[in-house]
Amino acid sequence: MPLPAVLATPFTVPVVAAPLFLASGPDLVIAQCQAGVVGSFPALNARPAALLSEWLDRITEENVAFQAAHPEAIVAPFAVNQIVHRSNDRLEQDMAVLVEHQVPIVITSLGARKEINDAVHSYGGIVLHDVINNDFARKAIEKGADGLIAVAAGAGGHAGTQSPFALVQEIREWFDGPLLLSGAIAHGRSILAAQAAGADLAYVGSAFLATTEANTVPGYKQMIVDSTAKDIVYSNLFTGVHGNYLRGSIQAAGLDPDDLPLSDPSAMDFRSGGRMDAKAWRDIWGAGQGVGTITESTSVQALITRLKAQYDAARLALTA
Repeated sequence: MPLPAVLATPFTVPVVAAPLFLASGPDLVIAQCQAGVVGSFPALNARPAALLSEWLDRITEENVAFQAAHPEAIVAPFAVNQIVHRSNDRLEQDMAVLVEHQVPIVITSLGARKEINDAVHSYGGIVLHDVINNDFARKAIEKGADGLIAVAAGAGGHAGTQSPFALVQEIREWFDGPLLLSGAIAHGRSILAAQAAGADLAYVGSAFLATTEANTVPGYKQMIVDSTAKDIVYSNLFTGVHGNYLRGSIQAAGLDPDDLPLSDPSAMDFRSGGRMDAKAWRDIWGAGQGVGTITESTSVQALITRLKAQYDAARLALTA
């Protein structure tokens, strides 16, 4: 099946930037789009809710102006992430804003709902739903999602436990539509590997946390730079859903990262980001196992330039 036009457009490197809790805002999204990869942010990052419309206007206007001033540049589309969970009491309100602005790509998480997909389809947008296993993938497509994001082991934030090779292969046995792969992808070689495994594009998150445009505090950026895969802890304590977090941030919160209790998934509440109070949640920092390849804090443009060079070199090596 050919990719939808919005994903078939040229990219600097075949990457969709993952929406990052708190870290993704207009500055980061605009920089990502203007560097030639799909930029994204969670709708819930716009607080208060009235900011969402302002953010969408700014992203659209600045990208259009940049493209007009640089007609030769690759300017990628953007996406907005919606948490489709019963605790998100902004969902209906935020969806109305997304429909009004005709957001080209909507990424849905933690629940698949037909009415959300229908709303996006009403103006010609597409929906990509993130999943951690094949059963969830089938349900998402049955309810009208256009494509899937396979969130495999090692991904930052909420992540699954399956090998990316196993997860992609199971999905590709029955689904030939748009498929993105997430999980410890922070090097151009890994982007090519995602495509070789069967994905159309890579879904990259943690690599952007240390960029200058990310809305992350200096300590967070430095911890990303200083950490490796051994510094990632998998726990469901903080939101009720298992995810990957930086060991150092858990220790700084006064918790033992090697002895975290299990949480009750039924108590999930994403109105403030997680089960803990908003301030505490801000200080527990998500990241994936790919952080070991992030050795400095750079601009988004510099990061994409590096990823492209690595990606091109890997492709050349395979044909040499």
